[in-house]
Amino acid sequence: MIELQDVAVTYAGAARPTIAGATLRIDEGEFVLVVGPTGSGKSTLLRCLNGLVPHFSGGTVSGRVVIDGRDTRDHRPRDLAEVVGFVGQDPMASFVTDTVEDEIAYGMETLGVDPTAMRRRVEETLDLLGLASVRDRPLAQLSGGQQQRVAIAAVLAAGPRVLVLDEPTSALDPVGAEEVLAALHRLVHDVGLTVVLAEHRLERVIHYADQIVVIDGGRVSPLRHPADAMIDSPVHPPVVALGRSMLWSPLPLSVREARRAARGLRGQLGHLGHLGPVEAGGPVGPLGRSGHVSEPGADGPVTTPVNNEPTKAAVGTHVTVKRDGIVALDEVTVSFADHAVTAVMGRNGAGKSTLLLGLAGLLRPSSGSLRVMGQDPAQLRPSARVGVVGLVPQDPGVLLYADSVADECRAADRDLGAPPGRTAALVREIYGELPGDAHPSDLSEGQRLALALAIILAGSPHVLLLDEPTRGLDYAAKGHLVGLLRRIANAGTAVILATHDVELVAEVADRVVVLADGQIVADGPARSVIAGSPAFAPQIAKIMHPVPLLTVADVSAALEPAS
Repeated sequence: MIELQDVAVTYAGAARPTIAGATLRIDEGEFVLVVGPTGSGKSTLLRCLNGLVPHFSGGTVSGRVVIDGRDTRDHRPRDLAEVVGFVGQDPMASFVTDTVEDEIAYGMETLGVDPTAMRRRVEETLDLLGLASVRDRPLAQLSGGQQQRVAIAAVLAAGPRVLVLDEPTSALDPVGAEEVLAALHRLVHDVGLTVVLAEHRLERVIHYADQIVVIDGGRVSPLRHPADAMIDSPVHPPVVALGRSMLWSPLPLSVREARRAARGLRGQLGHLGHLGPVEAGGPVGPLGRSGHVSEPGADGPVTTPVNNEPTKAAVGTHVTVKRDGIVALDEVTVSFADHAVTAVMGRNGAGKSTLLLGLAGLLRPSSGSLRVMGQDPAQLRPSARVGVVGLVPQDPGVLLYADSVADECRAADRDLGAPPGRTAALVREIYGELPGDAHPSDLSEGQRLALALAIILAGSPHVLLLDEPTRGLDYAAKGHLVGLLRRIANAGTAVILATHDVELVAEVADRVVVLADGQIVADGPARSVIAGSPAFAPQIAKIMHPVPLLTVADVSAALEPAS
């Protein structure tokens, strides 16, 4: 079905290939997962499979890519459309119509599908991806997660034999992600669809994979069994990290497998089961914060005392927001303290992004009030607002307008009154070195997010808002982000995250607020809210239940006294 023969891709002006040595043969009905660090070349490999590389992206391709007998050197993406369906990281970039149902039907119309068959496929796809309730909604009014599902549906409905997906669950809540991945799994096993998927949140998908391809430093591995690949993969989910640290063999890939392996470990740590949510600690250790914050340093973790009493940096009082006639927030009263990281969670469309937009002054409440540092953010001049509140949106590209990374950094320093080099230094701290001459549109999703976050932080806002900040970030980059957010919060900033990433919440959040249908349904310490939640519990919490531990670091710290 898919054959790559010693494929290498080198983009114009690049000193070395983005990927090299790709030799793969993927059979029909395989579920193949592509893993690797942020910027390692996963998206490039996927785009080779439908001819976007090189016909759209440019660059030089050596070797051969053959899809169902068609060589991509001779067949452009439109020639492969009936065989290969591609879903990219940015769903809005792929939309060509205005409403959900029209978008799902469009691809079939271009392929000349019979109207009766088209109608049936539209209905089946709406049900398969949980979109029937929004079938008539304008695409621009959907949440990011809903847009992602529409993008998948539009490609899937056209009936391709190969489905290629780049970060398909990055904007989905845990339940929505599970539904999408389970649907893909059924299609693989029930109708023989071939799925090739790149994903950073491996905890969601690795147990579905038949084979794994690892890309590290541009080198593409052969197909490997998932358990074998995870032994030395540079990126791996928490369940594998725990298995590595405990020297379990074979490595568990699912919570079920890990719970079986962890029977003795839970018994060993059973004495912690009596601790309450607060006594059990925050996200940095099983014995609680005790007024300290864990930060990564050059010589390992260090703790910094927090001496300042938290104050209310942002307050919403009876806030109601209507968007296009729909109540997005319904009489919400909530406050956010400085010196703390608060995670706002909930299913797609629950009102998370609406709350952040209101706090950023970009959306006025229909009734009630929002105050940030005692001021109405919507009334502040933009020049004054940047020092009060800063928002990194789901699509970080909306903050980027210059022709290069270096120009973006210099412009941010100038516009925000920051010392020269401040934004570039923040980029290095968040992500690492980015090529200064690269155009922002050529960066990966994670790289664009790092650049946008650095730009917002250069303004030193008192309240930092982040909407899905780990989209496109691997585990190492997420670890850097966790350390950075903890340092920012420790310095006095109120950090508010709208996120579906339960592993990020376990690592960094002090408090969790859960929204449902525009109302707050849970609000409390992170451990007490997420540890027992079927939807929002991180992998380690599920493995260790009822022992109240959330992360691998928690488990390691709990074992230290016994060692």
